[in-house]
Amino acid sequence: MIDIFLKYLQYEKNYSSHTVLSYKTDLEEFAQFVQNQQNCFEPTNIDAKTIRQWIVLLMDSGISPRSANRKVSALKSFYRFLLRRNLASENPVKTIKALKTEKKLPLFFKETELEKVLDVPDCTEDFETCRNHLIIAMFYETGVRLSELIELKDSDVDLSAKTIKVLGKRNKQRIIPIGNQLLQDITVYKKVRNEFLEHASMYLFVRKNGEKMYPRMVYQIVHNEMSLQSSLSKRSPHVLRHTFATSILNAGADLNAVKEILGHANLAATQVYTHTTFEQLKNIYKHAHPRA
Repeated sequence: MIDIFLKYLQYEKNYSSHTVLSYKTDLEEFAQFVQNQQNCFEPTNIDAKTIRQWIVLLMDSGISPRSANRKVSALKSFYRFLLRRNLASENPVKTIKALKTEKKLPLFFKETELEKVLDVPDCTEDFETCRNHLIIAMFYETGVRLSELIELKDSDVDLSAKTIKVLGKRNKQRIIPIGNQLLQDITVYKKVRNEFLEHASMYLFVRKNGEKMYPRMVYQIVHNEMSLQSSLSKRSPHVLRHTFATSILNAGADLNAVKEILGHANLAATQVYTHTTFEQLKNIYKHAHPRA
């Protein structure tokens, strides 16, 4: 039944291979637990007590409440699928409540740090320097995800309309406006890239051999570039995405507009950035008001 569910996620729901693998790992871990307890794994014979025992085991093993909740969430999705397909008549997960977790605000870089990283000398003579500069600028000025940046093609950039076309999660397409500076950076980079490469590539960002970039490589570029200016414990493409959202909300952008640009499925995912800006206001108040 797990295999049927995973194929449903992959082919009908268009979940990414990374997400499907995550579901697979969590469900197989649960199946192994039940196998050890009952000598067999039959989803229709499992009750809430068994699931609670599994959660206790997870917590005893030292994983965080957030990780345990993610695993239980995978189990909930699995049983909802079984009920819809009439493969089960009861949902043993429906009475399981999520564990309390500590709310973590998104990390973000300071604007001054980004300006120093992006304020580099002319890079028109070096392909990799020019590409890496544009990668940082693209994340910071558009808020795209790592997977979205890697899949960007030359044809997705409309220089006349000043937009880029992004294919997001579950194959949802969105259009993101870009500013004049980013437009200029893209134009310069494409000229340098085309002169450097022996063969043309349809992808915007490529390696020295002309092949498409891969996630770990882009992550390392961002980490190395941001390490020059930032002391944050995490220096990743996703922190740049957080920085983009925080910056434009601080500047007064409409929350719904930010949701559309980021490609969030619901407003709750975007609202986390308003908590970040509120924390900034509280800090300013504490330091500025004489009776704070």
